[in-house]
Amino acid sequence: MSDPTHIYNWRRLDGCVTTSGQPTEEQLAELSKLGIGHVINLGLHTHEKALPDEAASLDRLGLTYIHIPVDFDRPTEEDFTKFCDVMAKLEGRPVHVHCIANMRVSAFLYRWQREVLGHDDMQARALMDTVWLPGGVWASFIGDDAGSSLPHRLSK
Repeated sequence: MSDPTHIYNWRRLDGCVTTSGQPTEEQLAELSKLGIGHVINLGLHTHEKALPDEAASLDRLGLTYIHIPVDFDRPTEEDFTKFCDVMAKLEGRPVHVHCIANMRVSAFLYRWQREVLGHDDMQARALMDTVWLPGGVWASFIGDDAGSSLPHRLSK
């Protein structure tokens, strides 16, 4: 099966890690058919685009659901540590990481690649730069102090 690139802001990091904005119920089934076994959600359940019960939907498909709710206005080091712990446990397994628009996720993956996997900055930043250019609290979160006073922008 080919990548479901119609899922909002779909990206493939490598052979095991894929990312996107919020998938629909139908798109969750596509992830299952793709061989994904685990889904990490960094979005909030209270967002209008969140699914009513994503955990139950994934359970019916036989996928593991991990929720690390990250407040878009206040990402924390504790959030990042939880994310890194989960990624370490799932190393080498097909995992899909999403939030509402793939902005939180791409920033988390940027830091994870740079700080945990030891990728150079340009390589680690490649996926994030295709989704958005973090400003404000997100620039601070990723360690880009030059952008911390700028608003974030969606990439073209």
